[in-house]
Amino acid sequence: MKKPGKVYIIGAGPGDPDLITVKGVECLRRADVVVHDYLVGREILRHAGTNARLIYVGKIGGHHNISQENLNRILVEEALKGNTVARLKGGDPFIFGRGGEEAEFLQKAGVPFEVVPGVTSAISVPAYAGIPLTHREFTSTLAFVTGHEDPDKAESRIDWKKISTIETIVFLMGVRNLSRIASNLMENGRSPDTPVALIRWGTTPDQETLTGKLGGIAALAKEREFSPPAVFVVGDVVGLRESLGWFEKKPLFGKGIVITRPEGQSKEFAALLRDEGARVIAFPTISIVPPEDYGDLDRVIENIEKYHWIIFTSANGVRFFFERFCKLRNDIRDLKGIKICTIGPATRDRVEEYNIRVDMVPEEHISDGVVAAFRGMDVAGKNFLLPRAEIAGDIIPDGLSELGANVDVATAYRTVNSNEDGETIKELMDSGKIDVITFTSPSTVTNFMDIIGNETTIPNHIKIACIGPVTENACRRAGLGIDIMQGPYSIPGLVKAIKTAL
Repeated sequence: MKKPGKVYIIGAGPGDPDLITVKGVECLRRADVVVHDYLVGREILRHAGTNARLIYVGKIGGHHNISQENLNRILVEEALKGNTVARLKGGDPFIFGRGGEEAEFLQKAGVPFEVVPGVTSAISVPAYAGIPLTHREFTSTLAFVTGHEDPDKAESRIDWKKISTIETIVFLMGVRNLSRIASNLMENGRSPDTPVALIRWGTTPDQETLTGKLGGIAALAKEREFSPPAVFVVGDVVGLRESLGWFEKKPLFGKGIVITRPEGQSKEFAALLRDEGARVIAFPTISIVPPEDYGDLDRVIENIEKYHWIIFTSANGVRFFFERFCKLRNDIRDLKGIKICTIGPATRDRVEEYNIRVDMVPEEHISDGVVAAFRGMDVAGKNFLLPRAEIAGDIIPDGLSELGANVDVATAYRTVNSNEDGETIKELMDSGKIDVITFTSPSTVTNFMDIIGNETTIPNHIKIACIGPVTENACRRAGLGIDIMQGPYSIPGLVKAIKTAL
């Protein structure tokens, strides 16, 4: 009989993708199957291996996609096939998450399991709203209560008389029962003037916080059409929000910003935007792939000794060049005596990962800046190698040739259309969820327009941000106005420019 696999019951955290634990990420990466809930975001699912099978079992507004009984069976069946299963649950699996029931079912079926605790929304969501659940000047008692249970039902397990005396109470999933929860608390002695807060989509850029008094919060929530998922906090600590609120004060909080660069290269960009509070919308318009024919690249690598300079204009060029170089030459010492120039610091950092010193980074991180950097040097008769994308501009090779240099251009990689779903991004544009679309290269522009259709009109409220004059020209050729251009042509510079513009 085949040995069963193992199930990891993992808390994915409250919504912010950075709040999943390190162990949770490690378990996700080695899982064969990922069984996930509705509140588990796309960013977290990206930690799963490329070959992992994803199974969605969530529920929206109380409507189950798969019953709990069937879900339990899925976990057992997948484990009995020998798979490593990641059962990914929002928040913490053992706090109103039915993780205990799933663990019991696995135990009875003889399936090995581990529980990986998560950051529960009960504590993290109030923290992101600037509400400390305990504070020695306001409270010494704290309770977490499910808001799903109907407070009026005869068999209710909630002791409202005791609960009402606790100074800070956090109700999870209580929006639909808000009126009855407030009534039961007041009927059992809680003052109608008690400060309260409802926090929706906590820890995400869509976070909304509604504060008020216990006696009026239900009517206020109805008026504002405040819907789940939300956390309800009752207690004097809510009053600290005015001075301690931090998350919703971030410069780009709630702003939807589209990243069109390849998914594998957007990590730094996305992290910087999230750190400023933005809602990052990953929409990679291009994929980076090897050249169809390595002939040109192989020839220059085989004759690498003849070059005086190698110029890298992108991190992709660095990666693909060195991957091929190491395969053909197997010895980095073959680059001895050759000087390296990179178009900017990010490309320099990529070269230095190979323990190779970069000799020149021009002051202006653009093609014209590279040519300008060599203008005062004696390059006549010197041999230059430029490994780069299949389709690229001629500013550098033409400029160096005019200075008397011999320039060989070799295709190291290609950019191709990612074939993303254009309808998805058009729906987000039409619904007002997008504030800025960013472009970091001409190919991101042309492929974005190909995906959404050149006849599509981008709404006027959406700003276009881009890096460098070459990308700017591509935007203008595509009929796009430029709203945001930064000084230093870098990702941090673009983020700074977006902050200034918004």
